Amino acid sequence: MRSLFWRVLAAFWLALVLVAGLSLLLGRALNNDAWIIARHPGMQDLAARWTERYEAQGALAAQPLLDANRDQYRVFVQVLDETGRHLSSREPPHPHHRPPPPPPEFGNRPPLPRFPWRQLSQEYTSPSSGQTYLFIYRIPHEELRAWRNDSLLWPLSAMVIALVVLTLFSLLLTVSITRPLNRLRRAVHDLGQTSYQQSSLARLANRRDELGVLARDFNRMGARLQSLIGSQRQLLRDVSHELRSPLARLRIALALAERAGAEERARLWPRLTLECDRLEALIGEILALARLDADPGAARPIDLGELVAHLRNDCALSAPGREIRSELTPGLELSGWPDMLERALDNLLRNALRFSPADRPVEIRTERRGERLLLSVRDHGPGVAEEHLARLGEPFYRAPGQNAAGHGLGLAIARRAAERHNGRLLLANHPDGGFLATLDLPLTTSR
Repeated sequence: MRSLFWRVLAAFWLALVLVAGLSLLLGRALNNDAWIIARHPGMQDLAARWTERYEAQGALAAQPLLDANRDQYRVFVQVLDETGRHLSSREPPHPHHRPPPPPPEFGNRPPLPRFPWRQLSQEYTSPSSGQTYLFIYRIPHEELRAWRNDSLLWPLSAMVIALVVLTLFSLLLTVSITRPLNRLRRAVHDLGQTSYQQSSLARLANRRDELGVLARDFNRMGARLQSLIGSQRQLLRDVSHELRSPLARLRIALALAERAGAEERARLWPRLTLECDRLEALIGEILALARLDADPGAARPIDLGELVAHLRNDCALSAPGREIRSELTPGLELSGWPDMLERALDNLLRNALRFSPADRPVEIRTERRGERLLLSVRDHGPGVAEEHLARLGEPFYRAPGQNAAGHGLGLAIARRAAERHNGRLLLANHPDGGFLATLDLPLTTSR
């Protein structure tokens, strides 16, 4: 993955390297002979002025021009024609006296000689006569350094190069960061307005850096939030629809009780009590389903043997005489929320007891497949038509033809509990008859 950290670091280092490299190139360009001859006041236009005076008045008249230039700028000039003949003074004056170097010590190499001046050359062709002259300039090093220090061209040029390079890199780096952040900001706004589309971050999600990872995570979060919002809206619609029926029956029973006599009213009270119990059970299941979306806290170890034994005791009290067989693999342990898993398994057991014949047992089995645990509950009832299996587990959905009591929330609670454990609920008809509900859960530890 191309990390944004390394991209920013590389951009800064590349900018520094470019500034240093361009500064070195600028230094070499400013140290070029042609540039010095064209810019230094002791050499600028000197060839043209000397040639004009030499061709008009001769060498003796042109020599004072070179001498005055030497006295003012400490630049000694020699001029040669095309045959190599000297047209000016041949011996350059010593810019300063240098003491003789000390004798070399034993074992030390003598230092290499270094001339006290910088020598430059220029060819100039006279526009009037067509003759070409060779100008040889000798300027002391300290004079050349002093002229460079007095000139603002070098620091200004270096500053301009640094500003241009750093501005370009800063602009590119800023755009590469702020543009995807603006896309994320618009996506957050759309998500808040419930009009978020995952395609808006498609290009950003294809990046292989931190911003691409953030966009992919945001897409998953947006899809999850949209799914939760959609399921919540559907749940509210289903709840309002389901609550109308018991409320309507309660209103009818109350209206009849008001008009009836004492004997008829006593006969209606059990019906009112029954409707109140149904309404209370429905509200309890709705609240149980809603609590599954809340934060359940930290996960804890789950003892499957103890959990199944507790459920068997509860079913023995609520459905006496019914047989529940359990085949549990020893040594399996889950990490999650025991209350949530117990409620899911309790709903699966009660559904199985509701549809299974009284003389047939309900079976609970566990099976390990790799790092997954399959916890299944099987009944011996009529099963469910294949075309309705896909919708089982939706809140308030009941397969057609069912006459048993219920609100269609048991499987929804079990499915939501499995998803909170990073698992899933598998529903199918058993090959040998009956219905099979399986909780496919990740297995955390094995003793």
